[in-house]
Amino acid sequence: MACNCELLAQKAADIRVDIIREVFSAASGHPGGSLSAADIVTVLYFHEMNIDPDDPKKADRDKFVLSKGHAAPVMYAALAERGFFPKEELTTLRKLGSRLQGHPSMKMLPGVEMSTGSLGQGISVAVGMALANKLDGNAGRIYTLLGDGECQEGLVWEAAMAAAHYKLDNLCAVLDWNGLQIDGKNEDVMTVAPLDEKFRAFGWNVISIDGHDIAQIAEAFAQARSCKQLPTLILAKTHKGHGVSFMEDQAGWHGKAPSEELAKQAVEELGGEW
Repeated sequence: MACNCELLAQKAADIRVDIIREVFSAASGHPGGSLSAADIVTVLYFHEMNIDPDDPKKADRDKFVLSKGHAAPVMYAALAERGFFPKEELTTLRKLGSRLQGHPSMKMLPGVEMSTGSLGQGISVAVGMALANKLDGNAGRIYTLLGDGECQEGLVWEAAMAAAHYKLDNLCAVLDWNGLQIDGKNEDVMTVAPLDEKFRAFGWNVISIDGHDIAQIAEAFAQARSCKQLPTLILAKTHKGHGVSFMEDQAGWHGKAPSEELAKQAVEELGGEW
């Protein structure tokens, strides 16, 4: 399937603008890791996945699990842009009574396949979903997005072993490798590299890409679909806070909201209008 990279790049920019608006409106949230994943999530929702906002529970749909659940703003922005709920609702993020909780809730919002937030559990559930589809003869594929700091969790590696053992070639995990987590650099907190070698040793097909290159992301998903007998990990090198000058590669923007002045600057840098 041909990739309209220019259109997808514009979608990603729109989604980044919505991330800033969401987090500013909530006065809390996680902009850094949401911005780093925007290109990946855009390609998933607007190019790769078989989904239908008019029939969000259709049996043969592809499913996406946001294992790094704190990056909910990027998934909410993509779901709204894709038509799963009104975009006006984005500014209710984290507000009392809102369907847009700080971490995704499968009970509250169409298109959310799994409630996530406890790191490592998302990929574990994705493995279960992929295995269930194999047992049921369901052609739907399972996608999950991990953070690199998340790979310090033992659950991730238990899931990785199981996925390879059961030859889950209907499972594609994407690792948002921005090098930073809430307390600083991965290498200072707990080294996770070399992630490519580790996942290969666990029996995965590994594809390394620039996580901000739309064409590379789309091609990696195509390669994952063609791989048989192995689960695929797409190791996507990204920049935390990508697209916003004062947030980029700054661990301090992992989990805080910008002021109105900075939010306006961020939206303008991303090509949006305040």
